Amino acid sequence: MTLASPAFAIEAQKVAGALDMRREPEVGLDVRLGLGSFTGDLGRDVGVGPLFSINADAQAWKYVGIEVGYELQRMPVDARRVDNEDSGLWRNNLGLMAKAGPLIDEKWRPFVGAGAGLSYVDPTDGADGVYQSDWIAEFPLAAGVDYRLGRVLFAGARATYRLLGGEDIVDRPGTTSAAKGSLFNANLTLGGRF
Repeated sequence: MTLASPAFAIEAQKVAGALDMRREPEVGLDVRLGLGSFTGDLGRDVGVGPLFSINADAQAWKYVGIEVGYELQRMPVDARRVDNEDSGLWRNNLGLMAKAGPLIDEKWRPFVGAGAGLSYVDPTDGADGVYQSDWIAEFPLAAGVDYRLGRVLFAGARATYRLLGGEDIVDRPGTTSAAKGSLFNANLTLGGRF
């Protein structure tokens, strides 16, 4: 015995309307400057260092936006374990994040975000005998606020806590066990929306 079920056709425009998707999403670019470092065992060997990032943003829905970006960070390492006091770790990251938050008074947008990324961590000369280059998976959780300075410009601040996976940068002193941790960064943002 064969049963037939009705087929439902939903037009893409109706779906976009139901999701409150914008026909022309607000897009923009921003740059960020901040500070941060690893936490846990990794944080005992690696200090706080500056970061710079550039990001592309799209506010595709009323309350939800998406950003993709590149982040560069240099963190100092424990000088007692390396030959050069100026040694450090370079972190290069590519990431994708979804952000959710309301627009308040046409100026303020507090938000929370979650995403995924991939970082390549590389020690400088003098640190490469103790620290290793490594690819690390990152799962960022962010909270912050953006403020419109006019029709185009905006400024903001955010804090991001990243859960890490696969980190094998340095062994804990006196062991053959890799130091583990997460990553915490805070930064200020300046950008434009078009």
